[in-house]
Amino acid sequence: MSSSFNIGVLLLFLFVQMVIGANPLYHFCSTNSGNFTPYSPYDQSLNKLLGNLHYKTPPNGFGMSSAGPYQAQTFGLSLCQGDVSSEVCASCFVNASAEIRKRCPNNKAATIWYDQCLLKYSSSNFFGQIDNEFKFYLLNINNVSDPTFFNLEAKRLLTSLSNTAYADPRMYAAGVIDLEGSKKLYGLVQCTRDLSSGNCKTCLDNAISDLPSCCDGKEGGRVVGGSCNIRYETYPFVNA
Repeated sequence: MSSSFNIGVLLLFLFVQMVIGANPLYHFCSTNSGNFTPYSPYDQSLNKLLGNLHYKTPPNGFGMSSAGPYQAQTFGLSLCQGDVSSEVCASCFVNASAEIRKRCPNNKAATIWYDQCLLKYSSSNFFGQIDNEFKFYLLNINNVSDPTFFNLEAKRLLTSLSNTAYADPRMYAAGVIDLEGSKKLYGLVQCTRDLSSGNCKTCLDNAISDLPSCCDGKEGGRVVGGSCNIRYETYPFVNA
């Protein structure tokens, strides 16, 4: 997928975000790479790719692969949230791979996001590139009482986690900080592991810089893209 062509940004206002069954957070069927026909060589390559990723992803939460001959080659990766078990990861991937074929049945490039996993593929080799083609925001509609203080604390937490994640082989970090009184702020950041550490840091920094425009003064917010995502909440949302 092209990292230079920005399709747009989707803003979703959500108080409680739940994923039930095969319902994704969002999906994107790219038109930049064209379409394929059923039972074509590309269709066969895509089926093989998804099989490869199904095998590679659950053991360590990430998989990347390519499949098919040059004229019908496809590239893909899948990523599970860093705190989920291999069983949950496998289940999420099964849902994602089935659902993306339903929602983007003939697109050579597509991405689908769930709470617990991401799956994307393309006819172009996108490995190592920051995916800026599409991203979206999720936020808690509740306002905080002191936006200036809270925004600074959210940025401080996510920046600290970013500095940890980009230097970690899993490119994942989660943590919590104390706010006033007994309140706490929880955060998570993660990159797809095809990125270099430098590109992971750039992707996370760019996501953090989006917070003022998407989530100013909100109790929770997320910036979700094809190469990285960040999240903060005033309640625990990461498995211990």
